[in-house]
Amino acid sequence: MTLEKLRVYLEEGSRSTFAVALEWPGWCRRGAGNQAALETLAQYRARYLEVISGTELPEEVEVVGRVAGNSTTDFGAPDAIGPWDDAPIEPNEMRRQAAVLAACWHYFDETSANAPTELRKGPRGGGRDTTGIVSHVREAERAYASKLGQRVPRATSWGEQRSVITQSLLSRVETAKWPPEYAIRRIAWHILDHAWEIQDKS
Repeated sequence: MTLEKLRVYLEEGSRSTFAVALEWPGWCRRGAGNQAALETLAQYRARYLEVISGTELPEEVEVVGRVAGNSTTDFGAPDAIGPWDDAPIEPNEMRRQAAVLAACWHYFDETSANAPTELRKGPRGGGRDTTGIVSHVREAERAYASKLGQRVPRATSWGEQRSVITQSLLSRVETAKWPPEYAIRRIAWHILDHAWEIQDKS
């Protein structure tokens, strides 16, 4: 599979839109409408390149389609599975995307390890500190594993939990509720969204 264009789809909620890079897990940003979402995605190109160091990204953008969002979209998280997720990704391409997911994990780990314990709070004093974000991401990934057809006990190490997720993405568990094509984007988005949150609030 050649990645000559940056294929993007738009998840349209009632209040905002997510622009999602189809073949680049984690590169997904939100804006107040389609054009704003595409512009925000473009603004994060340099930050995303820091995550996937040494990899080039296509310059030409192709919007491949739109999908209706839902209440989760409006809450602030991408949640829509599109028709592009019906066709299984070739094994080599899924392995490439799994390597991108691993890079997102590494970036999150490095970011959280080097961040201050206390982060800048919102105007009303809300928001988690670094430890709280790390715990939230770990627990969310345990829930994501169940969406991939795997049960991960609480006592499971984070490294083993990540291995379960990766293997589930590569092997396609029959009982999975999320197709791997969607799941890898959703999981990577959550990782980077919180990594960038930590950076912005440090």
